[in-house]
Amino acid sequence: MSAVTTRPRSAQEGAPVAPSRISPLTTVQHGLQLTWRSVLKIRANPEEVFGLMLQPVMFVTLFVFVFGQAMMGDWQTYRDFLMPGIIAQSVIFATMGTGFSLSQDVEKGIFDRFRSLPIARSAPLIGAILGDLVRYAITVVMVMVVGLAIGFRPDGGFLGVLAASALVLLFAFALCWMSAFVGMLARTPMAVQSFAMILLFPLTFGSSAFVAPDDMPGWLAPIAANNPVTHVVDAMRGLMLGGDAAAPVAWTLFWTVVITAVFFPLAVWAYRRRT
Repeated sequence: MSAVTTRPRSAQEGAPVAPSRISPLTTVQHGLQLTWRSVLKIRANPEEVFGLMLQPVMFVTLFVFVFGQAMMGDWQTYRDFLMPGIIAQSVIFATMGTGFSLSQDVEKGIFDRFRSLPIARSAPLIGAILGDLVRYAITVVMVMVVGLAIGFRPDGGFLGVLAASALVLLFAFALCWMSAFVGMLARTPMAVQSFAMILLFPLTFGSSAFVAPDDMPGWLAPIAANNPVTHVVDAMRGLMLGGDAAAPVAWTLFWTVVITAVFFPLAVWAYRRRT
């Protein structure tokens, strides 16, 4: 007669185990894998793309044809001045969706599933933000299509438009971390939207996107001139329409680095705290 020795099976045996330390390269790989998930969400929700397409048409039509005559005497001149600002405003407003979407995912328990996977803790945030950049690129394309349809012809040509688009998307990437931070702090998606509007409305309308700072009241002009969005819009105007773009591009890159350096760790901290 022989005895059979059995070994108790651990409850965790067979479950994925996260490595003790994940390298930055592996973190990027995990983030890119989850980026594809965000892109697939766009395919599954085509109404989101429709909203991204409709909003630029509405903004360009309202501001160019309603305010153009009053602002600069003829709507064609205001159209050329406005187009870079409309692109920047549309993309910056779209960053609100990052925090809103992340808050929804937390409510649905999706991030609890991510936490059980052997992936970097920041990978879900990276994936969500990089996936949102695809949405912002669609917004940029739509604004340009509407602008071209009403006669906008940028002197900087295709390369100037491409450089301006890349710059505003880079700045939006930084703002997405601020949006993600708000999304992780606010308790509900609606609260995220309210906080984001409070932050982004003064940032965009208090810039040179729609009115030159020199035409603003004396107390507001220096604030608008030093607004990060003003630097972005001025850089886009220089690249798209011609003119000095070196200084505003440098300022835009500076603000991009600062905002990312501040809000990336805060967003990851808030994500770990909430999940």
